[in-house]
Amino acid sequence: MPVGKSIVSTSFSYETFEEKLDIKRQGAKLTIGIPKENALHEKRISLIPEAVEVLVNNGHEVIIEHKAGEGSKYSDGDYSEAGARIAYSKEDVYKAPMILKTAPLTEDDLPFLQLNQTVISPIHLSMLKKPLIEKLMEKRITALGFEHLKDDSGTFPIVRSMSEIAGSAVMLIAGQYLGSPDNGKGVLLGGISGIPPTKVIIIGAGVVGEFATRTALAMGASVKVFDNNVYRLKRLQNNLGVRVWTSVIEPKILAKQLKTCEVAVGALSSDNGRCPIVVSEDMVRAMRAGSVIIDVSVDRGGCFETSEITTHEKPVFIKHDVIHYCVPNIPSGFARTASHAISNVLMPLLLLASDQGGFDDMVWHNFNLRHGIYLYKGALTNFYISQRFNLKYTDLNLLIASRR
Repeated sequence: MPVGKSIVSTSFSYETFEEKLDIKRQGAKLTIGIPKENALHEKRISLIPEAVEVLVNNGHEVIIEHKAGEGSKYSDGDYSEAGARIAYSKEDVYKAPMILKTAPLTEDDLPFLQLNQTVISPIHLSMLKKPLIEKLMEKRITALGFEHLKDDSGTFPIVRSMSEIAGSAVMLIAGQYLGSPDNGKGVLLGGISGIPPTKVIIIGAGVVGEFATRTALAMGASVKVFDNNVYRLKRLQNNLGVRVWTSVIEPKILAKQLKTCEVAVGALSSDNGRCPIVVSEDMVRAMRAGSVIIDVSVDRGGCFETSEITTHEKPVFIKHDVIHYCVPNIPSGFARTASHAISNVLMPLLLLASDQGGFDDMVWHNFNLRHGIYLYKGALTNFYISQRFNLKYTDLNLLIASRR
């Protein structure tokens, strides 16, 4: 071989490797804890006994705190017969790897939370505080805000259910406070033969507005609906199948209609932050004495300038001779129905999580579930919260991809 020359091998070995597919682990057992809610006026529970029975029969364990279901008129016996274990201390409940709540996490929950726990609860962005988020990050909590949970159709099932309840309930509430015993005008909501129908103004044509309109029409009232989103007004007309009076929110037209109505419902929504005030104090002052305002939007600041948050125990106040009902959590007043609606969403979700190998594996496979997660193993994955509190944001998709 000549000096200074090297031999380069041109012999290659090719081998076929098996393709590695993402295989879902099957049949993970879940241990679920449901604490008793101590938040003011929260009477709902996240799983009803029938749902607990389904989960237990599928091999899962459900631990429920003593009297957690009493606000929804479910007894410990109902849950015990369904197969749940009744715990007499919060510490026992919070030992479960997964916690279900119907009230938002608060600082009172922090001492009980365990490292790497998963919590499914509402989030209520307007009431969120930075120290709470920081503590949850320290404990490496995975948190799902169930009002941001999407289904396969792209809608928010729990929000829709609660909105349907609130929309249907407002007319029942209005009917009560229009009566003479509650300082009302002594008017029957809807009216009878020979008497003009009660006039109802609904501001907002979303789900709450739609169901409030349905109920008001069914009771015989005359309904006028305002919304600045023309598409929503068209959708409401189509969903109802009848023609109702609609208008965009033009202050002079709105003020004129409010002067002669018996009931005004605020049902505006807001994607982020406070909902707009569209009814000024002067408009309220011009309303008839004894008329009723129900501001369903009060949990997002309210769309009436005169709105102030009230409670289920003291739900109304009178201002400018107008009755104001401003309870922020109307579905909790119909807790059994609301609990059933929440349970109808969460129970199938938990069964699916088990089938897909546990909650962590479900996050990998289910893109709709990711939309509701605002903390993942202590990392803040909600951009709005990160901006609001100046905390580090981490993209959830990158987190999940990096663990594989």
